[in-house]
Amino acid sequence: MLKILHAADFHMDSPFYSLPEDKAAQRRREQRELLDRLASDAEGVDVVLLAGDLFDSEASYWETAETLTRVLSSIRAHVFIAPGNHDHYTARSPYAFMELPENVHIFRTPQLRGIELPELNARVWGAGFTAAGCEPLLRSFTVRASDKLELMVLHGDIAANSRYNAISEEDIARTGLDYLALGHVHTFSGVKKAGNTFYAYPGCLEGRGFDETGEKGYIVGSVGKNEADLEFKPAGGRQYRIIEADLTRSDDALKTAEKAVGEGFPRDIARLVLKGEYPDDVDTEALARALADKFYHLTVKSELRRRRDLWEGAGEDTLTGMFLADLKAKYDESRDDESRELLELAARYGIAALEGREEWRP
Repeated sequence: MLKILHAADFHMDSPFYSLPEDKAAQRRREQRELLDRLASDAEGVDVVLLAGDLFDSEASYWETAETLTRVLSSIRAHVFIAPGNHDHYTARSPYAFMELPENVHIFRTPQLRGIELPELNARVWGAGFTAAGCEPLLRSFTVRASDKLELMVLHGDIAANSRYNAISEEDIARTGLDYLALGHVHTFSGVKKAGNTFYAYPGCLEGRGFDETGEKGYIVGSVGKNEADLEFKPAGGRQYRIIEADLTRSDDALKTAEKAVGEGFPRDIARLVLKGEYPDDVDTEALARALADKFYHLTVKSELRRRRDLWEGAGEDTLTGMFLADLKAKYDESRDDESRELLELAARYGIAALEGREEWRP
């Protein structure tokens, strides 16, 4: 069995446009700091597979390339990098200026090639993007059966007709590889198998927006001939979270929001979404300021509907008005809370039926 660490999609030097400038700069520093944690987890592994998009673009800060160089130089394992669509290899890319040790190999062309590791009885295949797009690379690739462990690191998309090196499970099964380390998809895929080939996406190293919520990290473990013992390892970075607060039965937006967020998540970036019905407009910016100390950064989004008086229109010269007037009279006469709730429910369902809707809405 060969011990590996598989990571991808660091997207270092992302702009973090949704954050204030000072926090965006801090987040970029934290991206660099996560590299040291990854290097620590690489102790004792034989091969590190980095499947592209380590940089978010060619416009990288010198501190970032310097940090990546230092971290990769501290890793004793064989390191293989397959540039992707964001960090494709060109004469202007950060990779072209990095002075890396001999144990670090960058696949600089979109032609698949294998690097022999005789002391490990293994071979690592790979290719790199040289432009933002890449034609399918696995369509006709197959390794010859042997006792050698065959690995590959590649940036690509398991999606038909993708312009980012489209890959299918049929392609993967045909390769004869023992493990395919992929990058591009920003969510951990789980360890899968096509034919005799294990493959996985580790997801991104750290979320950068509300389309990348939850824990992020990389894959560590062992692979062998027809076996894989791999697990997801959280990188420990800040998370993006979406929290919902239903204001339908509330007359105090702040109290309901405080209950929804609880103690909060001081390290994380959150979006509080206000849902349901509410009688008034809510000042989302004021609400965000009131709850700001519970998060690293918080935004509030309103998806509220204006609450309408259930009995509005009662007594009007319409079928709905006559229906409501009858129920409203019974509601006013009732002193039983349970009966009043049933009458309200009857009114809601009745209005929905009379107005041709599935449910009563304000």
